[in-house]
Order: sequence, then structure tokens, then C-alpha cells
Amino acid sequence: MRLTRFFLPVLRETPEEARIVSHQLMLRAGMVKQASAGIYSWLPLGYRVLKKIEQIVREEQNRAGAIEVLMPTIQSADLWRQSGRYDDYGKEMLRIKDRHDRDMLYGPTNEELITEIFRDGVKSYKDLPRNLYHIQWKFRDEVRPRFGVMRGREFLMKDAYSFDLTPEESRKSYNRMFVSYLRTFARLGLRSIPMAADTGPIGGDLSHEFIILAETGESQVYCHTDLIETAVPGRDVDFDGDLEPIIKQWTSKYAATDEKHDAARFAADVPADKQVSARGIEVGHIFHFGTKYSEPMGCKVQGPDGKLVAVQMGSYGVGVSRLVGAVIEASHDEAGCVWPVPVAPFEVGLVNLKAGDKDTDAVSGAIYEKLNNAGIDVLYDDTDERAGAKFATMDLIGLPYQIVVGPRGAKSGEVEIKTRKSGAKESLPTDAGIAKLIDLVKKGRDLA
Repeated sequence: MRLTRFFLPVLRETPEEARIVSHQLMLRAGMVKQASAGIYSWLPLGYRVLKKIEQIVREEQNRAGAIEVLMPTIQSADLWRQSGRYDDYGKEMLRIKDRHDRDMLYGPTNEELITEIFRDGVKSYKDLPRNLYHIQWKFRDEVRPRFGVMRGREFLMKDAYSFDLTPEESRKSYNRMFVSYLRTFARLGLRSIPMAADTGPIGGDLSHEFIILAETGESQVYCHTDLIETAVPGRDVDFDGDLEPIIKQWTSKYAATDEKHDAARFAADVPADKQVSARGIEVGHIFHFGTKYSEPMGCKVQGPDGKLVAVQMGSYGVGVSRLVGAVIEASHDEAGCVWPVPVAPFEVGLVNLKAGDKDTDAVSGAIYEKLNNAGIDVLYDDTDERAGAKFATMDLIGLPYQIVVGPRGAKSGEVEIKTRKSGAKESLPTDAGIAKLIDLVKKGRDLA
């Protein structure tokens, strides 16, 4: 993509309303624009990151055996009355009426709707287990929306729902999602810490939050160092096998946030040299709630003995739009964003230091073509801005690698390669620079 044809409304100053790093940088880098309190328009650069994160989430859900559907944003209040949650959910639910005076709502979550879909479509235990998921916009009317996309009112979420015949089989489905989440966050370049959590308004008897570590995180995390150093299951993990050893490896060590921190237990369970206290951000939450929704909503199947039995259920959420902010919180510096390759809006920034000059235009154009032909996602700065502004913009938007072409290098046949994360720069012959970039990007695409 040529920058002269792209829409990138960067800001040089930090807006006063932005209080945390991710919000500041998303506004400055032209990734989002606030439409109203807690609601944002996603501009081209931010939307590219959002879609890359969404696709990684989708791939890992598919790999774990979940099946994608798409449910509407507007739901009937009658379904929520069947489950008993309509009056209990609170003011976060946006309740509306249609033109026929029917009670409707903008879905904050989808347990009721997916239960109805499954209830009307599956009648026999032979069709179990199943896990259905979708990636859809949600709305929760936060009393104080803040921190940009980290705590907005409208947000993109992946929510999955498992259906099983027995509690034992349901626990297996829960374990599959647990492992899938570890892999998902690792592929985004994030280290996630799973910790036992309250079930809240979702309900149930088993729940885990997934917290990613970030210096500017919203809560304090206390955990055993093993949870930071343990290797994430690889792409060869057998989701149809016994996942309990993996689950025990991740849940046998102490982890809690400042809101649920038991200082006495932490001191007793974790050796002093293994204690870690860091900042963290919640990016995923999984629940096992048995028959909480299937029983009142009549979601039953015929069991092997011919009797009807309420299905066992679980739900599994990932804040897709929230992850955009979380990645920035975990990976940035004073100059701007520092994107991991798998989620970067573009993988390489090509900087022509003297657009309009015959030699630099020719070399830059050839590099642009070769990188595109190699399948590398390139943002080509072909504007007539001064060099300092070009470098500042590239650092602000945080593309993993930069390749710089100036008049002197164009004549001598050299380019400069910069790695955004380390700041390291290297001058190389043009073809060698191109080859190195291609190799670096391809190696960086798969982090787990």
C-alpha cells in the first residue's frame, strides 16, 4: 500500500482525554476515532490489526474443533426471561423496544440465543459434543467507559459455547478451550497467565481468567515464575487426547490479581525466589456452568438410555477488540507502538527519503514490487514529507521492520534495515536487504 493512497490521520500531540498508553497511541497513530463515549470507529490502520487478531483467534478456535456461526447483535428479551437473567443482568444491558413495542436488547453476551439455536437443532446424544462460536460486536452500557478500546461500551468479542452429555465430557471441552487460549495469546506475541476466577453474572462452578502481562496493566498479578516460563503447547497438540496434564501444569501454581490476592496463601504456596508480582490485563474468560441455561430453557437431548437429559454447557470469551489495546500495552516504547509480526498492520515500512528523485523512486519502486511479490505486507511511504517526519510516523505506527532508501544509497546500491523492537540498524546491498527482510518476516509470522 502506498501511503499517498492510504488514510492515516496521525496526530503529533497526545489528546487530553487519553489516559493510558494504548488509548494515546491508537488515537495518535490514526487507528481509531471516538464516535461517542466508549464507542469507536476503526480506521484503516487499526482495522487491519483488528482483523489480523480476529483471524488468529478464529484459526485457533477451528483447530480446537469449534464451529463458526454468526448470531445477531439484537436479541429478544423473551429468551433472557426464560433463563431468568433479563431482570438480573443490571443497567449494563441496553434494553430497547421495536416498533411493535416488543422488548429487545443489544446483546452483551449470547448464552440464551445459542442455547435456543442448539435446543431447536439437536435432539440426540449422538450429535454431541459440539462447540459453536462466533465473532460479533457486543454492547455493555458501562457507567464509566474509559481507557479507549480497553473498556468501551461497544466491543468485538469471540464467544464460544460447548454442549456435552455429561459433566466429564463437558470438562474435556473446557480443557480444549483452555489450551486453545494459551496458544491464541502466544501467537499474538503475548504471555498469558490463567487464574481461577469468579463466575459472576454468567454463572457456573468453574472459571478461569487469562491475564497477559504488561507494565501498564490495569491490575496487579501475583504468580509463580513457572507460569511465566512454562512452554505453551505447540501446533502439534492433540485436542482429541488427554489434556489434563497440560491443565494441571498451568493450574497447580498460584496466580491471582490484586482483587483476589490471598497474601497468606501466596507466601505459603510460592517459595520466595519464585514469587512474581507484575501488572496484567484480562483478555479472556472461560466458564463451565453445567445446566444453568439448558435446564430452564429446555435444551435437552435423548441419552443412550432413551431418557431426556439437559445438556452440559460452557462459554468461552475473548475480547478481540480489547486485544488490540492489550498488545500495545504489552509492546510499545516512547516513540510509539511496537507490533509483533503476526498482528502488525503492515509487516514492513518502506521509506523513500526523497520522493520525486529519479534514482530513489526507481529503487524504492523495485523494492516495493519485490516485497509484494514475495507476499510481504508493505506500507510504502512515497510522500514528500521531510525525513524526520517520515521516521517519526514509521516509529509511531510501529511496523516490525523498516527499509530506508536515500539518494546516496540509491546510487551506491545500499539500503538501511531497521528492526523496530530493538532499534538496530544495518546497511546492506539492496538485494541482500530485501532477502533479509523476507526471511525475518516469515520467521516472525509464527510465534507459537
